Amino acid sequence: MSYGFSQVPTPINDPIRAYLPGSEERASIKTELERQASASVEVPMYIGGARVTTGDLHDIVMPHDHQHVLGRWHAGTADHARQAVEAAEAAKDDWANLPWEDRAAIFLKAAHLLKHTHRDRFNAATMLNQSKVLFQAEIDAACELVDFWNFNVHYMARIYGEQPPVSPEGQWNRLEHRPLDGFVFAVSPFNFTSIAANIPTAPALMGNTVVWKPAPTAMLGAYYIMELLEEAGLPKGVINMVAGPPAEIGDAVLNDPRLAGIHFTGSTATFEHLWQQVATRLPSYRSYPRLVGETGGKDFVFAHPSADPTTVATALARGAFEYQGQKCSAASRAYIPRSMWPTVRAQLEEHLKTIKVGDVRDFQNLMGAVIDARAYAKHVEAIGQAKGMIGDAIEEVLGGGHDDSKGWFVQPTVIVANDAQAPTMTTELFGPILTVHPYEDADFEATLELCDKTGPYALTGCIMARDRGAVATAVERLRFSAGNFYVNDKPTGAVVGQQPFGGSRKSGTNDKAGAILNLLRWVSPRTIKETFEPPTTVPYPYMSEP
Repeated sequence: MSYGFSQVPTPINDPIRAYLPGSEERASIKTELERQASASVEVPMYIGGARVTTGDLHDIVMPHDHQHVLGRWHAGTADHARQAVEAAEAAKDDWANLPWEDRAAIFLKAAHLLKHTHRDRFNAATMLNQSKVLFQAEIDAACELVDFWNFNVHYMARIYGEQPPVSPEGQWNRLEHRPLDGFVFAVSPFNFTSIAANIPTAPALMGNTVVWKPAPTAMLGAYYIMELLEEAGLPKGVINMVAGPPAEIGDAVLNDPRLAGIHFTGSTATFEHLWQQVATRLPSYRSYPRLVGETGGKDFVFAHPSADPTTVATALARGAFEYQGQKCSAASRAYIPRSMWPTVRAQLEEHLKTIKVGDVRDFQNLMGAVIDARAYAKHVEAIGQAKGMIGDAIEEVLGGGHDDSKGWFVQPTVIVANDAQAPTMTTELFGPILTVHPYEDADFEATLELCDKTGPYALTGCIMARDRGAVATAVERLRFSAGNFYVNDKPTGAVVGQQPFGGSRKSGTNDKAGAILNLLRWVSPRTIKETFEPPTTVPYPYMSEP
C-alpha cells in the first residue's frame, strides 16, 4: 500500500567528524565515554515490544580492560526464541500493509536521531564494548549506519518504482513487491555496530518482521539500537531481539516452518552450519528460505614492481591493523616484489614500533584490544606456530607481542613467509596478523594466479601499481578473487552508496550490503495483469471459416 507518491530525500554520505583537539565534538564524546564507563546497564531481550528479563545474566566488558563491567545482558532460551517468532508473525500483517512511506519515515527518523542526538551514545558504546578507537567507531557506528538507513530508503523507493514498461491497450500490468512469506532470522557479528543494525533493519524496511540475534560481545550496541528504533517509532514485534546459547536459539528458530529467510554476517563455519540445518529441514518449510550471508575473508594486497613502496607500506599497515584486523575485509596476506621488499619491510618495521596499542579512550592509540579471550588465544597460538616454523616456510616474525593481564592486547604482527601456502597465508585469523610473501619480480603473472587459487575466500583485495598495464592485468586475472577490489588503495573501507560490500566463494552470497541488490532479496514480487475487457468467446479469430 502507498499514499501514491514515491519521492524520498536524496541520500548523501554522512560526513566523518574529525574530533580535533579543542573541538566541541571531542569534548562531547569524552563526556559520554566517561558516563558510560561509570554506569551499569542491564540489557533485556525485546519480544513483541516487551522488555524480557530472565535473571540469567552475563557481563558486558571492555576488551581493553576486561575486569571493567559495563553492564549485564539477559540470556534467553529456546522458549524465548519461539516467543519471538510468534511475536514476529503477529506483527507481520500490520507491518506489511503499512504504507511503505511510513516504514521509510521510521528509518529516516532513526538516521536523523543517530546523526544528531544519539551519535555520541553509539560511538562510545562501540568504543567501550567493542574496543574501537574513536575514528573507527565514528566511521562505523555513526556514519555507516546513518548511510545504511538513508540509502536503503532510497533503494526501496527505486524497487517499488520498478514496474513493467508496457501495458497494451485494454490491460494494466503491474508488479507488487511483497515481503517474504514468513519471518526473517537475522544474525549479526560483533565487529560493526552498523552491520549489526543493518542485518535486521534491511529486511524490516521491505515489510518483513524479524527475529534478531546479536553477538554476545556487542550487546551494549545492540541495546542502543533497539532503544533508538523504538524512539523512531518502530511498531512492536517488527524486530524482536533475543540472546542466548547459539545452538539453542538457532534450533528453535530454524525448526519453525514459517522461516522465510536468514540475513547473516559472521564466520564461514557458522553460515555453512546454518545452511546445512536449513537443508535438512527443507521439506518442512512453507517456502524456500532466502539465505543471505557475508562471511570470512583472507584479503590480499598485491604489489607490482612499479608500485610506490611507501604507498604499499601504508596500505599494509592501515589495512591490516586498524581495528586490530577484526574486519572481514582486513588485509591479512600480501604479495610484494622481492626487489621492493627491503624498503617496504623497513617501513613496516617502523610502523610496528610507532603504532600505539591500548585503551581506546586514549586518542593517541591506533589499536585497542581484540574482542575476547578466545580470540586472543587464537592469535597467540598462530604467532607461536609461525615462530616455530622459522627457517623454512617462515623467514621471520616482526612484532607479535601480546599481553592479556589487563586487556586482550595483541601487538601488530608481520610474518614473512617463503612458502606462499604457509598456514597464515591461507587461514583466516581475524586479528592484527599480516603475512607477506615476497615474490620474484619476473613472476608477476604467475603470482597473480597463485593469489587467485590460495584459500577458499573471495571478499576483498587490491592491486598497487603505477604501470597501467599491470593494473589491467591484475583486474582481469583476479576477477573472481574479490567481490570488492581496489586499485592503489587498501582493501578496507567500503562506503555505502559508493562501494556495495560483499564477496563470493566462501566469503558469502555476494548480495552487497549497502546496495539495492541486498534489498531485492527481501521482497517476493507478484505480477498482476488486469484486463479491462476480457474475452467472452472461446474460439480465436483465425479459426473463423473463410
